[in-house]
Amino acid sequence: MTVSEEREMLRDTVAALVAKHASPAAVRAAMDSERGYDESLWQLLCEQVGAAALVLPEELGGAGGELADAATVLQELGRALVPSPLLGTTLAELALLAAAEPDAETLGSLAEGGSIGALVIDPDYVINGDVADVVVGVADGQLTRWTRFTAQPVVTMDPTRRLAKLQPEETESLGDDPGIADAAAILLAAEQIGAAERCLDLTVEYAKNRVQFGRPIGSFQALKHRMADLYVTIAAARAVVNDACSEPSPTSAATARLAATEALNIVAAEGIQLHGGIAITWEHDMHLYFKRAHGSAHLLDSPSALLSRLEPQVLPAP
Repeated sequence: MTVSEEREMLRDTVAALVAKHASPAAVRAAMDSERGYDESLWQLLCEQVGAAALVLPEELGGAGGELADAATVLQELGRALVPSPLLGTTLAELALLAAAEPDAETLGSLAEGGSIGALVIDPDYVINGDVADVVVGVADGQLTRWTRFTAQPVVTMDPTRRLAKLQPEETESLGDDPGIADAAAILLAAEQIGAAERCLDLTVEYAKNRVQFGRPIGSFQALKHRMADLYVTIAAARAVVNDACSEPSPTSAATARLAATEALNIVAAEGIQLHGGIAITWEHDMHLYFKRAHGSAHLLDSPSALLSRLEPQVLPAP
């Protein structure tokens, strides 16, 4: 079996779990729960899929997978806006693996889902920060393990992803940063692609069923063109993200994040407009995708910072 075939099996398995356990009603219940995610679904993902063990080498009890494997799972979770500690936990694992002597016991607990991890890039907005047991900070080219810290939940636009403000009290050095922020950008971009795909699916489905002037609005040529443009936007962004997963680098990570952020923002905004007034009611899911789009856009590096990083590579030297 080829790597691509194994990855598709992984995608299908996760998609089946999400379909069974993460309906829109279940997602809303999870985001309102004490920990902000469905703990039983998290255990299923860890036990049946090994989701939290994908990036760990086999000698440390992991699956020996690649960044693309974790991205595959996050794309499926992003498709249904599943609140999950997978992103933060995976990033914490990658940071711990960068140490000269990785902490096998801590990594094992993270891989089993018994501990939750978080990576601190911006201490004011830390994914999983309010539920994290294992925290790693990255700053000035160095990684540090936060052995003691305080966490304060912060108000967010996106109710499906909780963030927290963290402050370190005791830390220990792990060593040089191998580029964890790039891995974070690629994984978040994959999640955004999943959300964008589902957002377009919802819009197309609505356009087929919503009747105006005696015919489905999706039959009007102007709307067909708009939805076709959205499809192309997502397809192009997906290709960029897939390339970044296959060959991670600072450049590919920045490009993937820009492409995925733009795609999700555009599709969510168009979806809101094409759905009409129902899209901004609490009962409909479109507003959750819109909030996810804008919430994700402001995580990690801003689009302007990413563009500044890429600018020297596309503009001629003066």
